[in-house]
Amino acid sequence: MRLSIERKPIRVNPDPKRVIARFFFNGNDRAKEVIERVMNISEEVAFGIVSPLLQEYSKRHRNITRVLNRHCSKLKPLFQELNIDYDTLTVYRKLLIGSYFTHEYSIESAAFFNPSIVEDPDQTEMEDGQKRVIISFRAVGEGHISSITFRRALIDKFNNITIQPSGSYIDEAEIVRNAVYNKKLFFDKAAITQISIDVISELESKLDHHFEYANLRRIILESQRLQENDMKRLEYDKVLWLADSYYEIVFSLDTDISDRVIFPISEYERKGIEDARFVKFINEDGSYVYYATYTAYDGSLIMPKLLQTTDFYNFKIMPLYGAGAQNKNLALFPRKVNGRYVMISRIDGCNNYIMYSDKINIWEKPILLQQPKFSWEFIQIGNCGSPIETKDGWIVITHGVGPMRRYVLGASLLKLDDPAIEIGRLREPLLIPNSDEREGYVPNVLYSCGAIVHNNKLIIPYGVSDSSTAFAEVCLDELLKKFKEDVSEEMIKPKAKDSKQKA
Repeated sequence: MRLSIERKPIRVNPDPKRVIARFFFNGNDRAKEVIERVMNISEEVAFGIVSPLLQEYSKRHRNITRVLNRHCSKLKPLFQELNIDYDTLTVYRKLLIGSYFTHEYSIESAAFFNPSIVEDPDQTEMEDGQKRVIISFRAVGEGHISSITFRRALIDKFNNITIQPSGSYIDEAEIVRNAVYNKKLFFDKAAITQISIDVISELESKLDHHFEYANLRRIILESQRLQENDMKRLEYDKVLWLADSYYEIVFSLDTDISDRVIFPISEYERKGIEDARFVKFINEDGSYVYYATYTAYDGSLIMPKLLQTTDFYNFKIMPLYGAGAQNKNLALFPRKVNGRYVMISRIDGCNNYIMYSDKINIWEKPILLQQPKFSWEFIQIGNCGSPIETKDGWIVITHGVGPMRRYVLGASLLKLDDPAIEIGRLREPLLIPNSDEREGYVPNVLYSCGAIVHNNKLIIPYGVSDSSTAFAEVCLDELLKKFKEDVSEEMIKPKAKDSKQKA
């Protein structure tokens, strides 16, 4: 029989009113035409157009003038080609030009799902039995582009969950590119992304063992100028796109966490940042850092990446390397085991693997951990977030895909000091779509990217048919007891008889 699980009377739905103001560009020729048209109107007319725009959109964006100025400044090369002195433009004309290269994007218009949950670094003023948490979501808007958004929530001593109201504005972060690249790791990743070997070899010969973004960009631009072949020039661009996958982002300190959105930045993630699995990682000295593994997608190529933060204002982002850093479903253990980092992944799209590493961004030698075993997971098994440590072992919430591509949640138990050993797996799903959860963007799918234990209950936020987010909880002691019962049943289950008769 299935374990009893309680669904919470709370649902987080997408809000199409939550928009960001993004740079809009339709090519150099059309952009020049727009600039010339704006330059041909009088200052009085320009002011008359932009003034009501500022009044209207200041209600929708925290600092719309900063956004419009930033978007106008992106056009500086075109102003030079048009022989227009950018520095002589008046404030209102810059704002007006910027407005023609800005559009609003509703980050949650399609879906708001696949959550993970971690303890908030701020636990001040909490009463006994309460916990403040941060929930991350995969938000999907126009064009099925995914981003990472956040909500803060409070869990009380009875495990009631209250989602804090979202802020009025959404802010993208400032991007900082100050990474120092390791040449071998960088070009190993370039080879995996199928960049021309000739281009890789050429650039490798011109770079030091460690190099900075500015130096790489200078060498690439010099090499491109010598190329007449457009396809070859594109190969150099791909190297820059890969370099753009390493960056830091910084949010303003006056933003609420619900105001912060991590939107695709590099070319290799332009089609989405998918399914971030956040974990509070405890270092050996007792300090902590938050990591998240996620999937960057450019429309054809999948690139696993790692995000790091201590405060949810400042984030470092980098790709993950190695034979184990392939495909999707990477989930980091919340501490080192036997002195090494540990990660679960699904490198072949079907089975769960486990990996150990001395470096958090390099993952080699994946070991097969789990294969589909029960009918509800025959198509594939994967993890639903970082393992959770208990006295009896590591609990891994899994997803299984079965008939009609129905996604359900299961659970497994791994040995505490040797997590490559599975010591228990639920024979029946932990959570299956009920009649209210089957309809949505992708029907019949339940999916989670991370759970948390509070007041001896395992709280699981989960995506509902790729549309919204719900919550469920199960008693931790009952779950651990069920693992033991199912293992015992498996051991005493009669073996199938040999159908062949002895002569």
